[in-house]
This record gives sequence, structure tokens and C-alpha cells, in this order.
Amino acid sequence: MSSVEVAVRGGGVIGLSVALAAARAGFSVSVSDHGSPHAGSRVAGGMLAPLTEAWPGEEAVVAQGVEALAMWPAFASSIGVPLFEAGTLAVGTQPGDLADLRHAGELLTSREIRALEPSLGPAVRGGVNASGDLAVDNRVLLSALRKACRDAGVSSDVDGRVTVIAAGAWSGQLHPALRGVIRPVKGEILRLTHRPGALPPPRHTIRALVSGRPVYLVPRDDGLVVGATQYEAGFDTDVSVAGVRDLLRDAETVLPGIAEYALTEAAVGFRAGSPDNVPVVRWLEPGVIAATGHHRNGLLLAPHTARLVVELLASRPATSTASSALSRAPRGTGPTPAANQDEDVGPAPQCTRLSAENGAKAAGRDAEGGSS
Repeated sequence: MSSVEVAVRGGGVIGLSVALAAARAGFSVSVSDHGSPHAGSRVAGGMLAPLTEAWPGEEAVVAQGVEALAMWPAFASSIGVPLFEAGTLAVGTQPGDLADLRHAGELLTSREIRALEPSLGPAVRGGVNASGDLAVDNRVLLSALRKACRDAGVSSDVDGRVTVIAAGAWSGQLHPALRGVIRPVKGEILRLTHRPGALPPPRHTIRALVSGRPVYLVPRDDGLVVGATQYEAGFDTDVSVAGVRDLLRDAETVLPGIAEYALTEAAVGFRAGSPDNVPVVRWLEPGVIAATGHHRNGLLLAPHTARLVVELLASRPATSTASSALSRAPRGTGPTPAANQDEDVGPAPQCTRLSAENGAKAAGRDAEGGSS
């Protein structure tokens, strides 16, 4: 196949969801991806929680997230991915923390919240039961999306009449209009594995404010994901001692039983930040669509973004082939770079193939990262 109708740049949850939706809508589709181990889709908690994840001033993102959450059960079922349906407990350790949680629902007392999750520590003074929240294992999701794309006939590394830029934090390197608009936001995340004799993982996802510091604990079949720090540090891939210390300290305050768990992974991932944290999903020029800038909400907004891109594809025909121009886009021709973004934004992406061989490897160890 020498060309396709739609070429997606980025094989993370956003890119694969877009590719799958486009293929199911009848378009011929290709995906290419650089396979970074630091891509946001691989290093993620997997929370699908628009209200408890919300930050002040992000009303537009919350509205999109609420709509996306309603799409998730059907989306997950269509690719055979199980969801964690116990909901989220948003808890706090100080009066100010509890005041900050009021937007998420009715406040429960410490006794009421502990009745829902007995393993919560004595420092927890109350919280909110967001029973409608969901969660998903991000690495299981990536593997399922790769398989679904292969089954739908999505090919690899082929140019297209329309290029969809969905390369997460690396999207700014692929088009001048995104340079200085999409930036990497560094985050550190930990994986803890349950050991014999330790308390089992909580049934709920736990989002906590510990004296104003946010931390989350998301259950997995074999333990917990704990996250996440947030830094404006470019593409710095080092896991810092301070980041690990702070996450473990606050997580143990909320759930003391994790002290008996094994720390089995400490990783850095890059969220795709935008100036207002609102995703950029639109035509950049004839033949080029952006689907990036999802920041903390890449997994949550995946089915919503995929639907928007298919609507764009259906409403406006491509009038140029832009994929070759993307790789040669001159530096400095887009918006002025943000002050915190270095000129050196990491290595140039190298494509990897969405093949049956890579899919088998992904199912075993998820070596291919994907960009959200």
C-alpha cells in the first residue's frame, strides 16, 4: 500500500483511538509511532474521573470529560478492555483539603469514608464518594487498541492524504503551528506490587489532598499505581529522589498499608501540555489535523477526541498531502516558544511498526510506549 486516506502520527491511546475510529468509519488508515518509554499513555494512572481530576479554571475540559466518561463503557466493550467500576474516593487530611473537594460532591465524614475503604489511614478527615468514576489499566488498554487497529486493517508507516498529529508531548516538533503551543509536562509515577502478608489494594481509586499536595493511588490486579508529580522541565527523563520521596510519603499517609508493598517501578512520562490545558483538536491547514494537548486527560478524552477527528475528516475533504512537509517543517516559524521550553526538545522521532510481532511483544511487556 503506497498511500492511505488518513495517516496518524502517534501510537498512544489518542492516536490509536483516532486510527481505530477512522478505520471503523470506512477510511484507510496508517499509524506511525516513535515508541518512547516516556510517552504519557504508557506512564499513566488510568483514571477516568472528570470531576475529581478537575482543577480550577478547567471548566471546558471538565465538560468534555463528562461527555467522554459516558462514552467509555461502550468504547471499552468494543475493544474487550475491562474497567474498574468501584469509583473514586476523593479524600483530604486538612480542613482546607476538604474545602477544595466540595466541587466533586457531598462531603462525607472520616467515619463514613472509612466505612467505604477501611484501609484508609487515621490522617484522612473525610472526603467525597465519586461512585460514577471509572479507571482502566493503561497498558492493557494500549495492547487492546493495537490489536483492534490491526484487526480493523490499520497499516503502519504509510503516508496519507490527511495527516493527524497525535504524538502527545512531541507534537510540537511536527508542525510549526504547534511549536511553542504543545509542550512536555514532566510527571513521575510509581508502581507498587502487593507482597504476601500485606493488606490488599483498595477497592476504590483514591485521590487525596495531603496538606494541599495531590496524590492518587489506583488499584491494579497486582498492586497500585501511585502518582504523580508535575514539573515544567522539558524532556528531562530522570526520576528525582525528591519526587519519589514526596509521592511515597503522601501515599503512605493516606494508605499506611503500602509500607509493606514492593516498589517495582519508578518512571517519568510526559504529558502534552497546552497554554490553557484544553486539547487542540482542529484543522491546522488543508491536509493536517491536530489531536493533541490533552495534558492529564489523554485516556479519559480518547473516545471523545476520536469522534471529533472523524467528524472533521467527514466534513472537510483533504486538499493536500502534508506528511512529507511535516518532517521538514522549519524550526522557529510557529508561535514564539514558551519561556520554559528548551530549544533542544529531545531526539527526532523514529517510527516503529504496528505489526503482529510488536503486538505480541506489547502484550508481554509493553515495550512500545505510544504518545497520548
